[in-house]
Amino acid sequence: MKNKNYFRDIFPYTEVPKMNFTGELVPMDIPEEIWVTDTTFRDGQQSMASFSVEQISTIFDYLNKIDNNSGIIRQSEFFLYTDKDKEAVKICREKGYEFPEITAWIRAKEEDLKLVKELEIGETGMLMSCSDYHIYDKLKMNREKAMEYYLNMATKAIELGIKPRCHLEDITRSDFNGFVIPLVKKLMELSKESGMDVKIRACDTMGLGLPYNGTELPRSVPAIMHGLRKEAGVESRLIEWHGHNDFYSVVNNSSAAWQYGCAGVNGTLFGIGERTGNCPIEGMLIEYAQIKGTLKDMDLKYLPELAHYFDRELGHRISEKTPFVGDDFNVTKAGIHADGLLKNEEIYNAFDTRKILGRPPLVAVNQYSGLAGIAAWVNGFYNLDEDKKFSKRDEKLTPIKNWVDRQYDNGRSTVIRNDELRVLAEEHLGDIIK
Repeated sequence: MKNKNYFRDIFPYTEVPKMNFTGELVPMDIPEEIWVTDTTFRDGQQSMASFSVEQISTIFDYLNKIDNNSGIIRQSEFFLYTDKDKEAVKICREKGYEFPEITAWIRAKEEDLKLVKELEIGETGMLMSCSDYHIYDKLKMNREKAMEYYLNMATKAIELGIKPRCHLEDITRSDFNGFVIPLVKKLMELSKESGMDVKIRACDTMGLGLPYNGTELPRSVPAIMHGLRKEAGVESRLIEWHGHNDFYSVVNNSSAAWQYGCAGVNGTLFGIGERTGNCPIEGMLIEYAQIKGTLKDMDLKYLPELAHYFDRELGHRISEKTPFVGDDFNVTKAGIHADGLLKNEEIYNAFDTRKILGRPPLVAVNQYSGLAGIAAWVNGFYNLDEDKKFSKRDEKLTPIKNWVDRQYDNGRSTVIRNDELRVLAEEHLGDIIK
């Protein structure tokens, strides 16, 4: 065990991990093509009640609709261990979708590889833990034995005609130059000798990655990506990043992976996953649009619908403040903001959420909303055309405001609900809103 290294100067355990800066910068190099891969049915499902086959099928349909043949949601990985898992693969495969492609996830065991072969899946993730925490303390191996074992399993996958996707677990606590780079170099040699792609997934298992250029390995996402490409010779198209949100950095780390040469970012719908969760796919689709300047052909209007499906069918309540999919993500309660929305919705809405997400900006009506807030709520809730929109000076809104004022004069402290406002609007505004 002479090689064991826990990096106690960075991870003292009795203190918060250290963020060390070296000042050594690596060049930014965004691949021409970048994409997202999905682990909702694998890593995400592990944190929740097991999905039924029907639920997996429905969610897979949504992934396809959101991707809309753009190829941005490129793959989705599945468990293969139970009859239910195998049935889900069968049903989803029968749909004939190009995207997302179905892949598998297995332990690095021969019996698991046989499952992949039996189900005729062309690519599988294989767990290859690479920190000394895992190699010595969980697997009870040393580095030499672990490397030999991993290379043997990758070889067996290639011999079966299965593309191995090597999941380098806990890479942000690993000896990057002492173990990761030598392992990956050998995996690339296997790839060259066999003529089959070998993929590398860098797994930030504890969410310890840092997105800042100039930070020290093993935590530095830019340095990890640069090293995999320049030191180990891995093409960008063969690299994925898999992050967790333990330190609130999962989206920033995933974006940094793209920026420094990684083509694929792995995540789950709405960030579900163990502990603090995985990278939210919806966040990375918006991040993609910001980096590339386009949504390509993706149809993100299905995202709010899918969020409600998760709430209704899976009992997974998404916080109303969650960006892009929460019920209140573009709802304002301040009267002065409502007045701004009436004048020009761009003042308090960062992009056209109506067009892109099917979610017009709304106002929550309370004691501070005034006529401006009520007008903004009506315009947004009923998605009124420009020539039908109400202004804060429209007297037709006065009865609604008077009702709201009486509520708070009588001691109410909660926001007026949409169903209450709907009744009032239909009573006083009639055909205008229909």
